[in-house]
Amino acid sequence: MSRDLLAPLDPRTRLLGALALILAVLSLDGPAAGLLAVAAAFGLALAAGWRPAGLARRLVHVEGIMAALFLVLPFTTPGTTVLHLGPLTATSDGLLLALGLMLRVTASALIVLALLATVEPIRLGQALARLRTPVRLVQLLLLVLRYGALLRAELRRMREAARARGFRGGLSIHALRSFGWLAGMTLVRALERAERVEEGMRLRLWQGALPVAAPGRLGRADAAFGTGVLALALLAVIGIR
Repeated sequence: MSRDLLAPLDPRTRLLGALALILAVLSLDGPAAGLLAVAAAFGLALAAGWRPAGLARRLVHVEGIMAALFLVLPFTTPGTTVLHLGPLTATSDGLLLALGLMLRVTASALIVLALLATVEPIRLGQALARLRTPVRLVQLLLLVLRYGALLRAELRRMREAARARGFRGGLSIHALRSFGWLAGMTLVRALERAERVEEGMRLRLWQGALPVAAPGRLGRADAAFGTGVLALALLAVIGIR
């Protein structure tokens, strides 16, 4: 990644800005407005330090899911017929609907990558707490971020141990049974880890709330960015289509 021009922004500004921009994108209608939103979101991602190749790798899964829309919506949406495939007929209305949805989802994904993916998860959790997000949700997010990586590392170690013993995946009874044992041991290890974490938190006099750092002051960059986001959102709501 190159230099992040959005680095001076406070995480709270990023969260609220991402929410406002995504809502504005979802309010758009038509492929033309969707293309404009994708172009603007792509520019925002570049300003956040993303390279086009990195964005393409992270959008592959999103676009793969969106591609399924072109296999369903054109044949299930009534309208002007443009293609016949045996008993199935594709309509121009369905194609336009699928294209519009794909563009809006792509723009939303780019906004998330630009504003949220470049921020440390702990800082995002702290920002959510400062924005009065329910405490339980913030705690769940922070604990999942902290211990999800540990469980993934444990799963990776067990898979490496299986390979060291000559295990090879497949559809045989032995392979399926081994996968079942692997999934079961992962759950057992997760339960053991959760019990140890609970005991450690009780020893540290857990009071039911994670500490939240004092909120910093919002700077000029936050004010300028917030003004720009508000202007774009108003334009989208007023009727830029």
